[in-house]
Amino acid sequence: MTATDPALTALSQGWCALSLLHGKIEAHIERALQSGHGLSVREFSLLDVLSRQHSGRGGHLQMKQVADAVVLSQSATTRLVTRLEDRGLLTRYLCDTDRRGIYTDVTEAGLTLLSEARPTNDTALRTALDDAAKNPELAPLVRTVEELKVPV
Repeated sequence: MTATDPALTALSQGWCALSLLHGKIEAHIERALQSGHGLSVREFSLLDVLSRQHSGRGGHLQMKQVADAVVLSQSATTRLVTRLEDRGLLTRYLCDTDRRGIYTDVTEAGLTLLSEARPTNDTALRTALDDAAKNPELAPLVRTVEELKVPV
């Protein structure tokens, strides 16, 4: 493929549209979460991911898994965990079976905030998708997102 190849140009345009959709959605949710709950999208995502852990075998996520789930580097994830821990929303403790491992759990205050913020997140997402669907370039992507069947 060359830089002027129509397939490459179409691919690039598709990527730009996807990036635009993501940016619009994230910005809309960010404003809603910040104003309503004092949370960023990343903080909400981290609380959400960690709230889904369990105590059984394989139930606690390693920091790399958490970082992958919230799409941050491990160092950025560690800083984010520290900020939320300082706010009393998370707690960290050593793994009983591997003293090198550190677990991170959501506190009761974190679960309460997450529960209060979830409807805000969901409403902001719906509004952002509805707004984006009005743009002919983004409408096909919105339909695709709405049709996704992702296992929970």
